[in-house]
Parts: sequence; structure tokens; C-alpha cells
Amino acid sequence: MFSYLWAIPVAGVLALGFAFWKSMWVNKQDAGTDEMKGIANAIREGAMAFLRAEYAKLIIFVVAVAALLAWFNAGQADSHALIALSFVVGAVCSGLAGLFGMRVATAANVRTANAARTGLSSALKVAFSGGAVMGMSVVGLGVLGLGSLFWIFANTGMLGEGDILSIVGAHPKLEVVLNVVSGFSLGASSIALFARVGGGIFTKAADVGADLVGKVEAGIPEDDPRNPATIADNVGDNVGDVAGMGADLFESYVGAIVGSMILGMGWMAGMPEGSALNPVILPLFIAGAGIVVSIACTFLVNVKEGGNPQRALDTGTFVAGGVMLVVSFFLIKAFLGDGTFTVGGETYTAMGVFWSTVGGLVSGILIGVVTEYYTSDHRAPVKGIADESLTGPATNIISGLGVGMVSTFLPTALIVAAILVAYYTSGLYGIAMAALGMLATTGIQLAVDAYGPIADNAGGIAEMSHLPKEVRGRTDKLDAVGNTTAAIGKGFAIGSAALTSLALFSAFATKAGLLERGINVLDPKVMAGVFVGGMLPFLFSSMAMKAVGRAASRMIEEVRRQFREIPGLREGKEGVKAEYARCVDISTAAAIKEMVLPGMLAVTAPVLAGLYSIEALGGLLVGTTVGGVMMAIFMSNAGGAWDNAKKYIEGGHNGGKGSDAHKAAVIGDTVGDPFKDTAGPALNILIKLMSVVALVIAPVLVRFHGG
Repeated sequence: MFSYLWAIPVAGVLALGFAFWKSMWVNKQDAGTDEMKGIANAIREGAMAFLRAEYAKLIIFVVAVAALLAWFNAGQADSHALIALSFVVGAVCSGLAGLFGMRVATAANVRTANAARTGLSSALKVAFSGGAVMGMSVVGLGVLGLGSLFWIFANTGMLGEGDILSIVGAHPKLEVVLNVVSGFSLGASSIALFARVGGGIFTKAADVGADLVGKVEAGIPEDDPRNPATIADNVGDNVGDVAGMGADLFESYVGAIVGSMILGMGWMAGMPEGSALNPVILPLFIAGAGIVVSIACTFLVNVKEGGNPQRALDTGTFVAGGVMLVVSFFLIKAFLGDGTFTVGGETYTAMGVFWSTVGGLVSGILIGVVTEYYTSDHRAPVKGIADESLTGPATNIISGLGVGMVSTFLPTALIVAAILVAYYTSGLYGIAMAALGMLATTGIQLAVDAYGPIADNAGGIAEMSHLPKEVRGRTDKLDAVGNTTAAIGKGFAIGSAALTSLALFSAFATKAGLLERGINVLDPKVMAGVFVGGMLPFLFSSMAMKAVGRAASRMIEEVRRQFREIPGLREGKEGVKAEYARCVDISTAAAIKEMVLPGMLAVTAPVLAGLYSIEALGGLLVGTTVGGVMMAIFMSNAGGAWDNAKKYIEGGHNGGKGSDAHKAAVIGDTVGDPFKDTAGPALNILIKLMSVVALVIAPVLVRFHGG
């Protein structure tokens, strides 16, 4: 099967070709009136200005880390200086995925608004096509970059000795190849964290400022052009929910592949002659097949006029999952055969690997369903928060916190179930394959998720350009579905992060020899690591939340200043316009400045722990993973529930817009904004990044501690 590895980069090129075709189609659609184009251009320019500023900072980080990686790995038998190249390629691919998705999202938003002037069906098609570009760019760049690096390093003498085909079974060369390739995952994770934190700070600073001054103080509607922060708010939807979510799933996707490839080495001894590498390269083929399935299932997302967009999106997602299970079955049988594998004294089969994959996919879907229950305005938890809003902001916040806390139970149970099924059917390799099973159809899953902010922006453009009410009604219908898909996407991201980080941790444990050393929970070094690791998600979240608070304070002051100093702005006098660019500049400057410290915490903590003790680093990763997953579920679901409680009241319940209950709900939503869009999602990346840092530095740590 190794000789067919060329098909993996081809699958990546196929995804990028499909993304390019969809992007061209979106750009050919009518962008509407001059007023609509002007608003869309302001959003686009703000989004691209943020990306330029962010990437300018990140280039310095990438160059510095690449130099350190090359220095520490040069001339080593178990690694190679070319790990720096893999790191740079991973960082560039992650950055390009965000750039491609951002460009088409900021083109699709106005075209979705214009398409909504004629009907719901055409608007859905434009919005989903824009999301598909993001989804396919992520999987295309991930598979193309990772597949190409593995193919080049395995088939040439760049890393020493001959190609792997001629020395199959000689683990030292393969270990070097996989260690060097793991740098790609580190590059992806590093960029993802900064993109998530920076994008989250940008969008929530604008959103909080727009809501508190606009809705609560001035009493004007959401997306009203009189609000100076409204353009920044719409820009934030793109930098946070498009580029940020894309980077998040990009690193999960790549991390799951890398982790399962490394753990696949343990199965090589049980393979027949000539197919020893099959367990290692199987994850690449499953990822490549997932691209083809995702592309095919995008054509199933259609809705008739007056139909239900949610059903159309669900059809594409669930059919893709079902087809992928069938494809995975045949791939696993073809690569692993019908024999048994003895790993660490335990015996496993190919069907065990398949059941691990099934467990991962099913748990991912169920976590999304549970997330939807706790965050949907059609369900009891959100309605309960709305009812508590009748007695003021305090009871609204107390109720939302309670919903967020209780929402951790079922997702945790589902993650635990997936881990146990995977481990007892195919060991640590099974856990990695469960993560990959959950992420195999990332292409269409991310397309559905990225559709949400495009629909949200379309509604804002419709409002600011004074389109007829029926147009806003159609975009609101798309946006309502987008809120659900966003909540499900966040739940899915958390589940995949938990399994991916566990797979990466297992790969680290294998490389660092922790399986032989063992981790004794009574060892003071291990216990210290667990406690510090459990604390880090709280410290990280505090940094992110306080950053949003500081940035939002500056935004609020600016909005108040403009209402105070620009005559006729609050009253909506004809010809009077807000200074939108100043608010965009405030969010951009705050996000770039504030993203540095949380990002450096994630990178340096595992290095410092590892230099102290490998066992302490193991404990640190355990504590961070457990604490981070719980915090991520709590914060994302609490924030989503607060948001939809506000929307439930705005729909005419409990007094409707302008009522005391509505004002209380707006305050609750404002508290929840950095929960669900800054700290919560960024925690997913924190736990994965710390695990992949540990994985990459494992050979260095083993040498440092004397083997």
C-alpha cells in the first residue's frame, strides 16, 4: 500500500481544487446595491487588516521557534534539523487555510444577503458554498502538507539512510521520519492558538461594546448602522468564527493523523511481510477518503423555498458520516487484513480498529446533539434562563452558570465511552483512530460550521443597507440555523480536542518511554504536574477573559464618545455616519497585543515541566487535558445558552425587546460572549498544543535526562 501514497497529496489537491471552484462561483454571484457593496468592503478590509497585523507578529514567532527546533534536533540520531521545515510548512498551511476561508467568507456574506432578496434557497446555497471553501481548504492543506512531507522524507535520503521501502521494519528511520513530520502538527497548533485567542478577543471586544452601549444604553437594534461598533462586530464574526474555528479543526485534524501514525508503529510487528507500514499510513488514507466523501456530500445540501435549512445541512453531515463508516470498514480491512496483532501483551484485530473509529464518530455526533439541547432556544435549559431573566441580571447569570456546569456531564460520559471502547478494542492506536474517525469528514463539518458566521454577516448587511423586512426575515432564518450549527460545531470541536490530545499524549508517552517508566500518581513530581496542569486552564481562561474586558472597555468608551460628539448619530440623522474604522482599529490593536501572553503560556509550560521531569510533564498533560475539557464544555455551553436565552426573549417571549427581562438577558449574553467565543474554544487548542509540544520535544527530553 505504501506505493500508493502518492494518492494522499492528490486528495489534498482535489480538495483545494474544489475550494477554488466554489470560491470562483461565489465571486460570480451578484453583490447587490452600491450601499451593500460599501458595507461589505468595510467588513472585508477590516478582516484582512486584522489578518495582516496578526500574521506579521506570528512570522517572528515562527522564525524563532523554527530556529530553536533546528538547533536542538541537528545531528541527533533520533531526530533531524528538518523538523524546523515541517514546523514552518504546518504554520504556513494553517495560516493559508484561515486566509482562504476569510477571503471567501467576506465575499459570500453580501452575496448571501443579496440572494435572500429573491429567496431562501439561493441564499443558503451561497452561504454554504462560502463555508465549503473554508472546510475544503482546511482538509486540503492538511492532507497535502502532511502527506507530501511524509512521502518526501520517507522516499529520499534527506533524513539519512535509504527510503523506508528498502528498510521496512527498521524502526529507527521510521521514528525519525515521524518525529520530523510531527513538527507539521506543532506549526499548525501554534498558529491555531494565536488565531483562536486573537480572533476571539477581537470579536468579543466589538460584540460587548456594540451590545452594552447600543442595545442597553442607546436602545437601538442589533446591527443598526448608527452603532459605531457594528462593522467591527461583523468583522469579528469572520476573524473569530471563520478563521478561528478553521484553525482549531485544522490542528485537531492534523494532530489526530500524526498521533495515530506514531501509535501505528506498535502494530508493525504483527503485519505480514511487505505490509508492515500499513498501520502507520492507514490514517492518511482514511483522511484522503474523507475528503472525497465530504466533497460528494456537499451536493446533498439543498433546500426548497419555504423548507428547513437545518434539515438540508443535517442531511449532508449525517450522510457523510454514514458513508465514511462504510469506506473506513473497507480501508481498515484492506490495510490490516484479517489477522491478529499482539501489542504490549494484548491481542487486537482489524475489526477492533473499525469499532474504535465507529465509537469516535458516534460520540462526536452525540456530543453535538447534547450541546444543541443545552444551547437551543427550543429546549428547556435556555427557556429556564429566559424565565430567570424576569427577576434581573443576577438570576440570569446564576441560571446560565448552572446550565453550563450540568452540561459537562453527558459530553464527558460520551468521551469516556469512546475512550473505553477504543482502548479495549484496539489499545492506544484505537484511541487515536477514534479521534480520526470523529474528524474524517471535517471538510463538510467545517463547511456547515463556517456557514453560520456568513449567514450572520448577511443579516447585518441586510439591516445596515435597509433591505426590506422579508429579506432580513430570510437571513434571520439562516442565522438561527447557524447558531445551532455553531453550538454543535463547538461541541464537536471539544470532543475531537479531547480525543486528539489523548492520542498525542499517548504518542508522547510512547516516545518518552513513560509506558515503561510508568506514572505513579503518588509520585510527588507527578502529583505536582497534575495540580499545575489542572490550574493552567483557569489561568489561561483568566488571561483571555481579562483581555476581552480591557478591550471591551476601550470599545465602550469609543462608542459612547461617538454618540456624544457626532451630532445626529444616535438619532439616525440622514447623512451622518459613525466612524467605524476607529472601532475596528481598537479591536485589532487589542487582539494583537493581548494574544501573546496566553499563547506563550501554552508553549513554555510543557517545556519547563519537561526540563524538570518527564514524569512531571506527564502529570501536567493529564491535569491540563481533564481540566481543559471540563472548562471548555462549561464555558462554551454556558455562553451559548445565555446567547439563545436573549434571542428567545427577542422573539417576543417574557416581554420581548426593550423589556427589563431583555436587558437582563443582554447582560447575561455579554458575560457569556468571551465564554463561548474566546476562552472556551481556545481551551481546545491549549490542551492539544501542550500535548504536541511535549511530543515534539520528547527526544530532546530523553537525551537531557540521560535516556
